[in-house]
Amino acid sequence: MARVRYGARTEAEIAATRTASARLPDIWSTGVVAVWETDPDSVAAVLPPPLKPTGSPLVRVNISKVDLPGYPLGAGSFAVAAAHGEVEGWYPLVMPMTHERALTGGREVFGEPKKLGEVTVERDGLVVRAALARHGIAFVEVRGAVSGELPLPEPSRKTDFYFKFLPAVDGSGFDGDPVLVHCVRHEKVRRLERVTGDVVLRESGYDPVADLPVLRLREITVGEKTGDQSGRVAERVDAQALLPYVHQRYDDPLQVHDGPPEGSR
Repeated sequence: MARVRYGARTEAEIAATRTASARLPDIWSTGVVAVWETDPDSVAAVLPPPLKPTGSPLVRVNISKVDLPGYPLGAGSFAVAAAHGEVEGWYPLVMPMTHERALTGGREVFGEPKKLGEVTVERDGLVVRAALARHGIAFVEVRGAVSGELPLPEPSRKTDFYFKFLPAVDGSGFDGDPVLVHCVRHEKVRRLERVTGDVVLRESGYDPVADLPVLRLREITVGEKTGDQSGRVAERVDAQALLPYVHQRYDDPLQVHDGPPEGSR
């Protein structure tokens, strides 16, 4: 009988998949990063408990192109500074990706707020433009000109915070307790340049990042970096406390419970 591809995989096949994932080479990305100070009340408003604001109301946007073997990937993140106990890091509100493959692991394993979108990173001589777009709206655009090289930073360790959960089958909340995930990234940079420019936030009902305005631009850089990541469940969180923030994950939370039309199954 021919191999049934939806059938169970052998232990050897499963082990081979894990081994291949563990042996991935360094994958370098070219990206634009912008950091700015915003309204502290707005940062506090978007943080689900137990996350809290840090001493600085910062927003960080990372817009990158990744040269993955076989297909290029556009990846973005719009995050606010946050703290969980003594650990400081970033809480991403939206992470546009250009391919479904990049969505699956991040959303299902780590709880990352990834969505399909358009990611642009362009450079023409010294002129740089990067943007995140969804539903025809470039809701974040970073533009400017390279104004000098920067010293390479030492390898760094950064933490992102995610909430991993499953909406309940009956629409009443969650199936099981949500968890707060600490995702730790170790990054190496091989090129870094300063960009003199600005950040434009455009109104979007799907990605309302304009509510976190640029009050004081800290920096814009363009560079090449690589890294790895690992995650752990830091704690189980109060479902009722998290529920008012679930809409952050979806364009329309009601669609979570949309099913196929009757008679189509």
